[in-house]
Amino acid sequence: MRLFSHAFICAFLIAAARGHSSRKAARARTAPPSQPTGGTSGTARLSLPLAVLGCQFLPRLLPERPAARCRSRCERPSARRNGPPPCPPLLCAHQARPPRKENQAVPLMFHPLSVELKPLPSGGCHVDIMPNLSLLLCLLLLLFGSPADTSAHEEQPDFFGDEAAGYGPIFEEQPVDTIYPEESPEDKITMICRARASPPATYKWILDGAEIDLSADRKHYALSEGNLVISEPVKNKHEGRYSCLAGNTHGTVVSREASVQFGYLDLFSSEERESVYVKEGQGAVLLCAPPPHHPADLSFRWILNEFPTFIPPDKRRFISQITGNLYISKVEASDSGNYSCIASSASISKSVFSNYIPLVPLTERAIRKYPADLNVKFPDTTTLAGHNITLECFALGNPVPEIRWRKLNGELPPNHEVRMAGAHLHLYNVRSEDSGSYQCEAANSKGKDYHSAHLSVEAFPEWVEHISSAERDLGSAYTMSCLARGKPKPRIRWLKNGEPLDGKEMVFRNLTFEDSGMYQCIAENPHGVIFANAELRVFDCAPTFERNPVKHVLAPRNGRVVMECRPKAAPKPKVSWSKDTELLSNSSRMFIWEDGSLEILNVTRTDEGRYTCFAHNNLGKANSTGSLTVTDSTKITLAPSNADVKVGENARMQCGASHDSSLDIAFIWSLDGRVIDLDKDAQHYERTLNGSSDGELLIKNAQLKHAGIYSCTAQTPVDNVTSSASLVVRGPPGAPAGLRVTDKSNKNVTLQWSRGADNHSPISKYTIQYRDGFSRDVWKNAATSPADIEGNAETATVVDLVPWTEYEFRVIATNTLGTGTPSVPSLKEKTLASSPVVAPSDVGGGGGTNRELTITWTPVQEQYYYGPYFGYIVAFKPRAGVEWTQVTVSDPRAGRYVHRDPSIAPATEFVVKIQAYNSKGEGPYSLPQTIFSAQDAITDAPGSIDGKALSATEAVLWWFPISQSNIDGYQVKYWRKQEDSEGGAHKVVVSGKENHTRVDGMKPDSLYLIEIRGYNSAGYGPASERLEIHTKKPPPGQAPRIISKKLKGKSVNVAWEHVETLANEAPVDGYKVLYRPQGQSTGTLYMTKWRHIELPLFENETYVVEVRAYTEGGDGAVSQIFITGGSATAARPLSALGLLLVAVLCLNL
Repeated sequence: MRLFSHAFICAFLIAAARGHSSRKAARARTAPPSQPTGGTSGTARLSLPLAVLGCQFLPRLLPERPAARCRSRCERPSARRNGPPPCPPLLCAHQARPPRKENQAVPLMFHPLSVELKPLPSGGCHVDIMPNLSLLLCLLLLLFGSPADTSAHEEQPDFFGDEAAGYGPIFEEQPVDTIYPEESPEDKITMICRARASPPATYKWILDGAEIDLSADRKHYALSEGNLVISEPVKNKHEGRYSCLAGNTHGTVVSREASVQFGYLDLFSSEERESVYVKEGQGAVLLCAPPPHHPADLSFRWILNEFPTFIPPDKRRFISQITGNLYISKVEASDSGNYSCIASSASISKSVFSNYIPLVPLTERAIRKYPADLNVKFPDTTTLAGHNITLECFALGNPVPEIRWRKLNGELPPNHEVRMAGAHLHLYNVRSEDSGSYQCEAANSKGKDYHSAHLSVEAFPEWVEHISSAERDLGSAYTMSCLARGKPKPRIRWLKNGEPLDGKEMVFRNLTFEDSGMYQCIAENPHGVIFANAELRVFDCAPTFERNPVKHVLAPRNGRVVMECRPKAAPKPKVSWSKDTELLSNSSRMFIWEDGSLEILNVTRTDEGRYTCFAHNNLGKANSTGSLTVTDSTKITLAPSNADVKVGENARMQCGASHDSSLDIAFIWSLDGRVIDLDKDAQHYERTLNGSSDGELLIKNAQLKHAGIYSCTAQTPVDNVTSSASLVVRGPPGAPAGLRVTDKSNKNVTLQWSRGADNHSPISKYTIQYRDGFSRDVWKNAATSPADIEGNAETATVVDLVPWTEYEFRVIATNTLGTGTPSVPSLKEKTLASSPVVAPSDVGGGGGTNRELTITWTPVQEQYYYGPYFGYIVAFKPRAGVEWTQVTVSDPRAGRYVHRDPSIAPATEFVVKIQAYNSKGEGPYSLPQTIFSAQDAITDAPGSIDGKALSATEAVLWWFPISQSNIDGYQVKYWRKQEDSEGGAHKVVVSGKENHTRVDGMKPDSLYLIEIRGYNSAGYGPASERLEIHTKKPPPGQAPRIISKKLKGKSVNVAWEHVETLANEAPVDGYKVLYRPQGQSTGTLYMTKWRHIELPLFENETYVVEVRAYTEGGDGAVSQIFITGGSATAARPLSALGLLLVAVLCLNL
């Protein structure tokens, strides 16, 4: 009976363990790849309270003979600070016991916090099961009585094997720099921290080097998983640098630091900005003076007069994104107005406007010229490799200066772009070789100005070599080292479990369990910090092949084979091999490597058999047996042969092989050592299927890139063999190289180049193409000397070019198989200057102010400047005169010149002509044209101005006309006296033949000021006396409510309620009734004082009746009904109930 009881309880426990094991195995299918799912049995683990099953309880239950097993740092109390208590002394004694023999009873393993049913492992404290009924009953009680979660430690990656489940924290998310807007509606900051770990990590947070006591400040701090949530943040308390500590029983790691900053952007000062007075032609700078803000990065825009009239930066105007200032190189009359600076912070999504700055251009009789003067100069700048950088440069001057960039002692980087009409030099993805001195040059016809500064390129730290997690033998030597590059050179420091260590590398000469832990290597320089994290585990263990047994191996006859022997053991075991019953030793064909692997050369059939690897160290020994099977070697039986095709043709490469019939074979093709992806490049490659031993390759529509050495590799799981052949593809020539300009004149350029590949067909001719800055990237065939360039030529001259024009050239070769790809374009070259040959067009003018002669023309296009310092010579004389007056206009974009002379009589006839000039001379004159000088300015104002309001929005005005004969028309200005400013007045232009007008768009019940003045080409005359007009009150907003529609034979009587007006509305004078056919806008209009009207009916026609009140302020809102034949319907939509009734009626019908 006692034996039966023991057997029953044992069977019950084993069944429970197997059930638990099967559930674990099912879950293991979804575990991380590092988690083992194999093994002879699973593990049943039951979590128990320490009070129920602690270290002091174990000695009464356990036998005194523990088996040998692997140990790790979990068994040493000093190896971690906050881990579980060590295994009891009884369990950890007698470490040198021999390992369990095969078929020995399954031991029962105990842990201070768990009980495990497990096959004998290589590690962990354990004892053998004894036939003790009291023990079995105790375990049975625990099995049914424990409420523990049995999945707590199961679906975790196994970092180092069965005896050391779990792993230290690995960061998946770390805190990032955060800018919290002081005006943010979300009163919360969340700092992210998440680490993968087994057992799960616990978290702490550090602020400016001190640990945050979360329990002491629950109002502001809360921990959500690993994230730190800061509620109701306060700047002087919560601004700073934060880092997260994640830890578990394996160790602790520290995250990178992240800052919390409080962002703000104050309002601009409310003080009025002073007006800026500038003479026309001079430069101007409007200061933005941004308000206090954080962070420093702001963007700037300017508006003129009103939002959103933004000022677009161009060649004449520039907005510095560093200071925010607006620069105008040459002030013009059109620049007059009120300017406001807009500062925007992307970090806190806020923009603010400055008060308006009035800019007042002052008119001069002769606009002076000013030399280029650089006002925006980029400073010495440091940037990081891989970043983008913008250098600013802008000049004042008249004419508007041209800005050019260059790098001193070198060419501008290929990754550069000149933007903002030359004011910005933008470098993309900066490299270390981009460092150096850069210069900007501003030039106009009056002079030049230069500025240069140095750009330094430094680098964020990056790893050259860093640490990785490792497992090492107890007592062995080990070195952990890190190497980082950056500029300045990064400093290396170390942490272990979050605590700093000394030294540039970690050198362990005799590893102990206490050396286990989480290590962090940190590289930092002024630009940033990078972390490398790794876990080090120290262990000792008798040899075991449980995770890596010797495998069954296949080897080709006459080939080479290596059989691995990699037991898990510490210290390193000694290894020996046997074949069947024969002990092996090193020979000319067999060699045992230092790592225990067995190498066999020139394999024969006699080498087949069972091979056993024996491993032993001072803790125990183990062995594992595998087998070797010898197969037939793979041989190429049909090798590929050389082929020669033209571009576009197909080519076939044959390949056949013999192999061991028990093995699968695959054919792999490569071109010049690169494996061909038949799926990715199916457009050109195809495998023809002619049996498993045929690997023929079809090359479709062969191109030049498909030429080369093709290699066919026949591969089985055991061996492979390769054979190669070459493919020649003949086609159009390759691109010529080394194209450069060797000589140039004003219309010709001589080019030289080197021959490109002829692709197995001789070059027959060359074609030269060009493009300039005016052709919009369109390449054109160039006229050359000689006209036909033969295939053996390497130089030619391009003719008929335009002087002083920047060109790029390229050369294209041709042979009998076609035209090749163009060469890389030459460097840009500018032809030499010559005198202009094109005269300005559309010469005309006239008008202007009193005593002025205005001359206009269409400027010459830039491609016809033909040289630097381009401008115009304007010549004019009175029709009856003899001598020509000549004036120089140095701005090449100018199209207008105003000559002021008090002696010029009004409306005098002049003859004008214009020619262009540059540094090389003068061009031809335009055809002479006749124009007239300006009329006399108007000196009188309109008299007896009068008028009246017609309604709430309209008025009529009249006046006595001006007696002068040079009147072109009148300008009427009107604005509300109290609410509007004169600057925002409405304006109406009236012909000079009229002396009255109507104005509309006025506001109801408002007092308006009105003034009128005459104008002509000389400008506006004096204003009349101001007239005041008060507009009428507005008409009623309420429409008449139609209350009845009565049919009376062939008429209908429509009645409505009286409209009651509000105090601010005009009283009702009567009603207007519009009676019109449906679909037409016109009809018969009736006016009545009554509240009803009788209207005629029309058979089979639908009419619309519109009723509205009319007042002195205009017509009020309208009511509407429809009248069809003999019925009347109000114009309002059907209700939902009405629609439902109609639908029911239709269904019944």
